[in-house]
Amino acid sequence: MRADENVNYHLARLLILISQFGSPDSKGLDGITKLAKLDFLLRYPSFTDRLLPSRNAAWPLGCEPSYDELESIESHSIRYKYGPWDNRYYPLLGRLVGYGLAKTSRGRDGVVIHLTEVGALLAYQLGQSEEWQVVAGRSEMLRSKFDLQGNRLRKMIYEALPEAAESLS
Repeated sequence: MRADENVNYHLARLLILISQFGSPDSKGLDGITKLAKLDFLLRYPSFTDRLLPSRNAAWPLGCEPSYDELESIESHSIRYKYGPWDNRYYPLLGRLVGYGLAKTSRGRDGVVIHLTEVGALLAYQLGQSEEWQVVAGRSEMLRSKFDLQGNRLRKMIYEALPEAAESLS
């Protein structure tokens, strides 16, 4: 991870996203692939917008993507390995674990991610803040409409959004 990147921003976003799937009393978020694909949908709402009809879903009120999000250069990002910044998931997840905000265990698809009580409380508090409400609302929608196994989620994204998979070879 480059030193000039806003690590706290990425940690907060992942914490909120994981909270929807990996609360302390849940089955957890199973797999880095699933985490990466969900985060891809969270970070790039222009792609998510195109998948919503297939899941009989709509953006939660107040969480719709802005014009800038739909038209920015980043909204045309192409996938690389797990996502646009795949090599950062492991160190960021390691930080969450190191800070006592998350814990991991072995699961069917590799690592299962859970938040600790402290991590769940922090994710809740962040999600209630004005700055993070949209991320929290979008994360909740992803849980309700895109809670699929990582490989199934990957396949759905690549079939519906072929330009997101062009860089595979």
